[in-house]
Amino acid sequence: MEQPTAVLPESVSWRLHIDRSMWVAGVRGLMLQALHPVAMQGVWQRSDFMDDPTGRLLRTADFVATTTYGSPEEAEELGARVRAVHRRLRFTDPDSGDRYRVDDPGLLLWVHCAEVVSYLEVVVRAGVRLGPGDADRYFAEQARTAALVGLDPGEVPASAAQMRAYLASVRPRLRAGDEARAAVRFLLWPGVPAHLRALAPFKPLWLPVGALAYYTLPQWARKEYGILPEPPGTQAAATASLRVLRRGLHALPDDIYNRVFDEGTLARARTARRRLEAAGYDVSRGFAGLRDPATWPAAGR
Repeated sequence: MEQPTAVLPESVSWRLHIDRSMWVAGVRGLMLQALHPVAMQGVWQRSDFMDDPTGRLLRTADFVATTTYGSPEEAEELGARVRAVHRRLRFTDPDSGDRYRVDDPGLLLWVHCAEVVSYLEVVVRAGVRLGPGDADRYFAEQARTAALVGLDPGEVPASAAQMRAYLASVRPRLRAGDEARAAVRFLLWPGVPAHLRALAPFKPLWLPVGALAYYTLPQWARKEYGILPEPPGTQAAATASLRVLRRGLHALPDDIYNRVFDEGTLARARTARRRLEAAGYDVSRGFAGLRDPATWPAAGR
């Protein structure tokens, strides 16, 4: 059967990325990325996330959505735009005085790995179950997706063992500088952009997302930051709270939940739904749990 989307609905990437606990995973990824001093300078000097954190998160959500259920053409078009923007941006590391391109392969690799590790670890901790070998399959799928931002898939960790080795190799360079701590404090309680002032009364709803993102960081990372207290039982409480938050998010009707996304993301979802239906998938209950129609019992077709 011809592949109807950028990745197959039976893939591990699909199963993880459509889960609503990805909001916590995405923020956790930003917090982890900030621990790379040079990468953090690129964000600090060339990103607008401090002025428009909502926009930054929604752009990340759109990228994940497009590379998951968008068509290959949509994914490549978006990747080309991302590569073009990154190609134009430069920044200076104040510690060394060295100039960097935002699309420096080493920095792109760190950003990619911090993101996908966060997606996997948080969504599984929130309650999504993976089978034997699924973590390896996920990293292999995402190594191919990394090509969209300009990385050579052959240089990207494509298994759990390769990812562990990469993270161990970069760990000595990671630290919480002043900018990283400021970024994390901001992510815990971001400002509300002027164009979203109408949502200001709902800002307290963000607190559990930011706090859970922080508490799901690795122990060494939380120790580097030292921002939130950790009384005994914090990690067990974080896991329980994450699972409650996930259930709450999944209980929201689609027409309410989808209001957070911009129209472009929703339009791609509608187009993906039509492609999946044309390919024989049953999408009457949404994008979760889809199975290849070729594997259905004859009576169920």
